[in-house]
Amino acid sequence: MRIKAKLKGGVTTVKAMAKHAMLSYDEAKKKKKKVNFITYMVAKSNGKTIYEVSTSQFMSKNPYIKFKFANGKKGDEIVITWKDLSGKEKISKGKIK
Repeated sequence: MRIKAKLKGGVTTVKAMAKHAMLSYDEAKKKKKKVNFITYMVAKSNGKTIYEVSTSQFMSKNPYIKFKFANGKKGDEIVITWKDLSGKEKISKGKIK
């Protein structure tokens, strides 16, 4: 996952893109592959949850997310974790610039 986080005016804007095929039930059937899509994402900074979402099969391939939060500082680490339908978990890290 690529993560970019930028602090401006006391608000941190986070942009992230997950590399995932996001195969819905229909697409998987057509391609004769297993259904698999991201079902949950959580972002944390300094141990606090700053973004949390349950997702579904209706997100596009390589989903892009963008969110904002307050009280971040330059150099703070952003940790984004996602889980998919197959049980795979991926953890990615980035720093606020």
